[in-house]
Amino acid sequence: MTDPRLGDALWDALARLPRGSGVIFRHYQLPAAERRALFGRVAKVARRRGLVLLRAGAEPMRGESGTHGQRGRGLTTWPVHSRREAVAAIRAGADALLVSPIFPTRSHPGAPVLGPVRLGLLIRGLPVPVIALGGMDTDKAKRLKPLRIHGWAAIDAWAG
Repeated sequence: MTDPRLGDALWDALARLPRGSGVIFRHYQLPAAERRALFGRVAKVARRRGLVLLRAGAEPMRGESGTHGQRGRGLTTWPVHSRREAVAAIRAGADALLVSPIFPTRSHPGAPVLGPVRLGLLIRGLPVPVIALGGMDTDKAKRLKPLRIHGWAAIDAWAG
């Protein structure tokens, strides 16, 4: 997930992602023209590296593979924090869910976390792929392997 906190580390993070990974472009705080320009740069890297690029936010962007948090063209992912939200997202047409927060995260200090057990209960039997988010890194993703999550997402894990 892109975030202004990454700064120029964004480019290194994109270079380190495995082919076929997804990028959710956020950068909500930028004025529209700057946001479109940055999205264009990220889209160019995504195409070259074989990354799936999803856009969060209302304004469609040239080069997006789909959307995050709303229905659009292409792949649709949805953020969820509860079983109720997961069911609603699936009914709204989500192709995959980003479930969070799994572990404590710097972006939401002090927020209650799901942890592996509640995550497992939340996702049991869901008919769409689940991506874990919130305090994630490679080691924590390994801890979640028994839950058969489709993958994991992060911001800080890619910053350094």
